[in-house]
Amino acid sequence: MRIFTVDSFTDQAFKGNPAAVCLLDSPRSDEWMQALASEMRHSETAYVADQGEGRPRSLRWFTPAVEVALCGHATLAAAHVLYTSGAASGSIEFSTKSGILTTNQLDHGRISMDFPSYLPEEISAPATLVKALGVSPAWVGMGRMDLLVEVESEEVVRDLAPDIDALTTLEARAVCVTARAADTSGDVDYVSRFFAPSAGVAEDPVTGSAHCMLGPYWSAKLGREALVGAQLSQRGGIVHTTLRGERTEISGNAVTVWSGVLHV
Repeated sequence: MRIFTVDSFTDQAFKGNPAAVCLLDSPRSDEWMQALASEMRHSETAYVADQGEGRPRSLRWFTPAVEVALCGHATLAAAHVLYTSGAASGSIEFSTKSGILTTNQLDHGRISMDFPSYLPEEISAPATLVKALGVSPAWVGMGRMDLLVEVESEEVVRDLAPDIDALTTLEARAVCVTARAADTSGDVDYVSRFFAPSAGVAEDPVTGSAHCMLGPYWSAKLGREALVGAQLSQRGGIVHTTLRGERTEISGNAVTVWSGVLHV
């Protein structure tokens, strides 16, 4: 089978978030897919399977530890592989555990993804969360799967050194910490970092699915539908979001780092 590593939400190799993309040429068990994801060691490995003419392609995502219901950067990577290999053009439909997701090619090399919106609901900050982060949140909310924590400034986000083990005790897939960008006149509107130790990823370099709540959250606060977010991980990445009614369009660039043949 053909397999690729793609850096998502970046136009430079070795930046953004790497994902493995495996183009399945025959059915494989869940145990096999989980084992390969553990072997690849990326935060996500995506599996794409053709389901016949006129039907959406199947798309599933596995971290090194578990299967997840939604992943943005690995969806972007999968679409990038299909576009650049000539296997698809125009609009691509994927059948996933989060319903039908559609991608399209945009100008400037970006790929857009039609994702659900998850506007988080405000909750009281759990004491465990505050202690684990080591900062006082300005606002805390719960999205579909993840906690969203707004803090005072970009500097606070950048300097966070959370207790990763303590975060695993929270009843959430992950914790996303965010703030308004320091330079409000620049190209970036908000910043974030994303910690998901319960899913086997201590800190995710760039998290597309988090922008299903970051986009709507910051659009409501800033009064604009189209925004740009920067994820301040060590690798870093840029995510564009645009509200489309009850959906969020998430877009970014991607770069293939290597491709090869998987021996099975």
